[in-house]
Amino acid sequence: MFDLPTDTKKARKAYARFRNELLRDGFTMMQFSVYIRHCASIQNAGVHVSRMGRCVPDAGEVRFLVITDRQFGKILTYVGKTRIPNEPAPAQLMLL
Repeated sequence: MFDLPTDTKKARKAYARFRNELLRDGFTMMQFSVYIRHCASIQNAGVHVSRMGRCVPDAGEVRFLVITDRQFGKILTYVGKTRIPNEPAPAQLMLL
């Protein structure tokens, strides 16, 4: 989750650079300024948190929240007043 300034050209560039790094590292947008990535283990999550932590711009705020598959599955989502079903859990390993 992040809140990065976009009030100057330099800040917008830093925002775009950070967002692109998230995407390159396999994160997807859950909603504005909230990106998620499935990791196979807590150790693997730590690798990605460290990697992205090194990319955080000087200004703004970034928070990393690591939750289990089970906790993720308990998220309740509403669009307006209507609850929508949970997304299917991501596969642990996918071979293409």
